[in-house]
Amino acid sequence: MGDVELAEALRRQGISDERVLEAIRRLERAEFVPEAMRNVAGQDSPLPIGHGQTISQPYIVAFMTQALELKPGERVLEIGTGSGYQTAVLAQLCGEVYSVEVLPELAGPARERLERLGFGNIHFRVGDGTAGWPEAAPFDAILGTAAPERLPPALYQQLRPGGRLVLPVGPLHGTQELIRVTRPPAGEAARVENLLSVRFVPMTRAPPADLLH
Repeated sequence: MGDVELAEALRRQGISDERVLEAIRRLERAEFVPEAMRNVAGQDSPLPIGHGQTISQPYIVAFMTQALELKPGERVLEIGTGSGYQTAVLAQLCGEVYSVEVLPELAGPARERLERLGFGNIHFRVGDGTAGWPEAAPFDAILGTAAPERLPPALYQQLRPGGRLVLPVGPLHGTQELIRVTRPPAGEAARVENLLSVRFVPMTRAPPADLLH
């Protein structure tokens, strides 16, 4: 079935990338939230998924994905697997997704859910998202679903020239700024754009631990 009504609501809110809207349409957000929340999963609002984390508002998921300007076949690094909803959107639009989650309690169920739904182009890791996934770099695009106080240098370094990074940055408790950073050819300054004021959970650091492959 999928979330046809949700996709149409996002179109009315200004999401114009047809590939992003189709990716939203093909999913059922109810698959990615706790059972007690499934009756409100179609609403355009963030929802708790346990362990102090949330599944993002669908508009924000669509807005951030659209801002990445993904092309088929590209390789994407996602920081913060969470419930796997954003991961599933990305996986429909690119070649491969490398997704890092700091909390094993979320990473395990997300992996099981995404594999059950038939996604075969997602790689999983439990570890410190601020370190990225250096051995799989460079990436065409990087998306963060949690907010560091400032851009982690490792993430920028793992972008290929011409690559795009979309990430909320700002204080741990308060309003952050969603930024898009485009890495230029060597010797040129990065292009940084402020896209939207947002509120995300903080990006939590932890010792790297390659527990899921």
